[in-house]
Amino acid sequence: MPVAVITGASSGIGRACAQAFLDAGWQVALLARRLEPLQALADGRANALPLACDVADEAQVEAAFAATVQRFGRVDLLFNNAGFMPAAALIDEISLTDWQRLIAVNLTGMFLCARAAFGQMRRQQPQGGRIINNGSIAAHAPRPGSVGYTTTKHAVTGLTKSLELDGRGFGITCGQIDIGNARTPMTTGITAGVRQPDGSLRPEAGMDVRHVAEAVLHMASLPAEATIPFLTIMASGMPWLGRG
Repeated sequence: MPVAVITGASSGIGRACAQAFLDAGWQVALLARRLEPLQALADGRANALPLACDVADEAQVEAAFAATVQRFGRVDLLFNNAGFMPAAALIDEISLTDWQRLIAVNLTGMFLCARAAFGQMRRQQPQGGRIINNGSIAAHAPRPGSVGYTTTKHAVTGLTKSLELDGRGFGITCGQIDIGNARTPMTTGITAGVRQPDGSLRPEAGMDVRHVAEAVLHMASLPAEATIPFLTIMASGMPWLGRG
């Protein structure tokens, strides 16, 4: 059975993807800061390994990947998913502390997990694997008041492109899924009303998070000879092409 590491697996997109991968027979390391929800998701399954891990902590990330390899023998996939979206704010309303926390999770955490996965995939035999980074529609176009979040998601696109290039000699591919308005605890306010560029508040369409899980599983299940470098999945009719 192939081996996946999924970060941010305790809720939202990460949890939905973890459930889909477990149901599909993958061996899955479930990573998040809170262990209890991971244990509930694992529910005694032999193919699940719940691991408490703060992705912004180098030592915890390295320990989590070491535990994964010790249990399952290798890493075939990293779904680099952990992240958060802060409340909307203009740049002069954002403290340096809040900025640094956002960068630590949404960007440094992505880097640390990708680094650990890439190193393992490069060393293992047979060599290779796949990394899928969770981007966002914000990687294409910002929402009002999203300077920090949008900046990190644009940076994730650079990470994805660089990893895809650097991994070619080792059988490592890297793709990115850009998601818009999946219904999760992080997006509960979308259907009530979201600030638009013209200053108005308008409800936006949402979609079941299972569609995201199915898309990530499809990307992960491709044979080594094929990859999807970028995939956008969003609620039909949500403002993306119409932002601005």
